[in-house]
Parts: sequence; structure tokens; C-alpha cells
Amino acid sequence: MGRLTTHVLDTMAGTPAAGLDIELWTAGEGARRLKTVTTNADGRVDAPLLEGEALCAGRYELRFHAGAYLRTRHGIHADILFLDEIPVRFGIADPDQHCHVPLLLSAYGYSTYRGS
Repeated sequence: MGRLTTHVLDTMAGTPAAGLDIELWTAGEGARRLKTVTTNADGRVDAPLLEGEALCAGRYELRFHAGAYLRTRHGIHADILFLDEIPVRFGIADPDQHCHVPLLLSAYGYSTYRGS
């Protein structure tokens, strides 16, 4: 059974990014929000974002609300942040596989990859 998961690591603090809001959207024309979740103390969400029959082949987007997290966790109070909302678009060709999309986050950069 396939599933979509994510987690966020705060590379500025060297810890999981707890309390970061994430939205899951379909991508492309007619995009729609599927779910909004918040990371737990381990920087993960409590359940897969999608799994089983709810996970379909297609294009998706995760929107990581990094700005609100950075303001709260690191006391950054600039009016304009370098990173605020981070969109990560990706495709799922085989919905029977596990697709993991982690985010490594700092105030001035991020990286992501297909995890396991």
C-alpha cells in the first residue's frame, strides 16, 4: 500500500522542526488543497499525508510555511523574509510505492529530495 509522508529538519538549530504548518495541494490547473497538517516534536506529521486509495498517480505540491516557523522558533522579525512559503512540486507515478518528501530548512536556504 502506497503512502506519502514528509518531515522537516531545522538545520539552524540542528533539531526537528516542530510546529511547522504544511499544506498538501494537487498541482497544475485547477489545483486544490487536500490537507493542512502541523509537524510534531519529531518534525513529522502524525499520519501519512495520503495513503491507500487516496494516493493517486499525479502531480502534487507541498507548501511549507517556513516564515511563520522561523519567526516563532528563531525570533526572526523582518518584514520580508528570504524564505516564507516554500512550495515543493513533485509527481507520483506509482501510487503503490512509499513517497517521502523531506525538507531541510534554514532561514536562507533549503533542500529536499526523494527520501525513503
